[in-house]
Amino acid sequence: MSDTPVDSSKRTWLIASGCAGAVGAGFVATPFVSSFQPSERAKAAGAAVEVDISALKEGEKLTVEWRGKPVWIMKRSPEQLESLKKVEGQLADPTSSRTAYPTPEYAKNGHRSIKPEVMVAVGICTHLGCSPGDKFATGPQPSLPDDWQGGFLCACHGSTFDLAGRVFKNKPAPDNLEVPPHMYLSDTKLLIGEDKKA
Repeated sequence: MSDTPVDSSKRTWLIASGCAGAVGAGFVATPFVSSFQPSERAKAAGAAVEVDISALKEGEKLTVEWRGKPVWIMKRSPEQLESLKKVEGQLADPTSSRTAYPTPEYAKNGHRSIKPEVMVAVGICTHLGCSPGDKFATGPQPSLPDDWQGGFLCACHGSTFDLAGRVFKNKPAPDNLEVPPHMYLSDTKLLIGEDKKA
């Protein structure tokens, strides 16, 4: 040990400087460490979306975003549901048995939905990713057959889909529109992105 007396002011200065440095390092490290956490946008990208469909009237369609994709929710009228049976012979995959876009078991039916009147489908054409337009009016129209029963037309390459999102034969789109996982939280609330209650 040294016989030199300890300068208490120097010791205080060294301790204060060390503490200030540690606090500064903490401030610098915080944004760096927090950058490893996924952003709120990234968290939301895969999150399920709750939708209130109480105001949806027969023949109307609502579009929501889920995982960056447009999801269509349509309330079909009894006449529109009846039209689904009329076009089955003209469809490429009327029973949704193809597996490129697997259809949930609860949508493997003629109306491709849990409740017959409510269609839920991803509004992206299975050909090249365009978004088909609404063609709900029946009868002859440009780019559509004379016996058109209503549905969707992808104007990019002419693919047509019925009011259940099933693709017609001999069209560029290889598959029906995707049915996302979904479930009802109540009669008027849908959850898009999940189909099993935790």
